[in-house]
Amino acid sequence: MRFLPALFENNRAWARRQVARDPDFFSRLCALHAPEHLWIGCADSRVPANEIVGLAPGELFVHRNIANLVLPEDPNCQAVIQYAVEELGVSHVIVTGHYGCGGVQAAFGPPAREPLEGWIGHLRRLKGHHAAELAALPDGAARQRRLCELNVIAQVATLRRLPVLLGAWERGHQVTLHGWIYDLEDGLIRDLRVSCDGPAA
Repeated sequence: MRFLPALFENNRAWARRQVARDPDFFSRLCALHAPEHLWIGCADSRVPANEIVGLAPGELFVHRNIANLVLPEDPNCQAVIQYAVEELGVSHVIVTGHYGCGGVQAAFGPPAREPLEGWIGHLRRLKGHHAAELAALPDGAARQRRLCELNVIAQVATLRRLPVLLGAWERGHQVTLHGWIYDLEDGLIRDLRVSCDGPAA
């Protein structure tokens, strides 16, 4: 018995559409994997990385986790960054958060069960670090939106200190870091203006 038959049918229909539009689509995809961008985003199903920036399969290398965290102690994330920079030679690393992030919302709530609480703990500490700024905002919704932004800014700062990026810059590899926020309400990305192409001074 085949499980989730609707998804298999969706897949077959998608493959047929790709070939109808471009008979060489899959052969070209197999032959080349040279994306210029690494996208570090949230695992939220409402934020489909390729679609919202209009890039085709093969054009965006993607890493996703809850609340788009870049943690030095996370080997999965670190391996993705290393592979993207050293093997694929990406020119841009983009951290993209989104308003309405469940991970950020959880940082304002009661403790979760492990292992989720250990992950959310990073956001709780960030919230505490910016407690005065967040408290000055008019309501909970505004505080959550701002923490989404602050989280992206913090992840870009973390990227800027990672050995793999420092090494790339030392070798003259031009890699630019970006921090963006996606708004579910209008589908638009906003630049948080923290882009950088070298280590902190």
